[in-house]
Amino acid sequence: MSLARTLRNMRRTGVKEWWRQLQYIGDAKSGALIGQDQFGNKYFENRNGEEEVPGRHRWVDFAQHDYNASQVPPEWHSWLQHIRKEAPTNDPVIQNLTPPWKAPYYENLTGTRGAYRPYNTVAPKINAWEPKTHART
Repeated sequence: MSLARTLRNMRRTGVKEWWRQLQYIGDAKSGALIGQDQFGNKYFENRNGEEEVPGRHRWVDFAQHDYNASQVPPEWHSWLQHIRKEAPTNDPVIQNLTPPWKAPYYENLTGTRGAYRPYNTVAPKINAWEPKTHART
């Protein structure tokens, strides 16, 4: 991250957005807003090749601060990783071939209160010892 690039992006995005980017993604970036998904994540692209490291000119600005990769839907992930050239908002293949019966995408909830917990119907293999007491006479 060069000083000139950082100052240029600060001028383009504004001081408030520049400071927020430094706190959350560790870099100051400026680019065109490509789209937004159902979680509120915003996707950006900077096509000016000399400003960005190759392969890092597409990025996501997460809506939540405790973010992980499972918050990115598959169609946006394929665009971020250059598997698809067009973004899902502009790609006719994704728009026409998405079946109406497809379930909505949910992020991975492991480690949270919403995580799946199966109901156990099997008797335990090891039982704790419980002493049997008799009444004294």
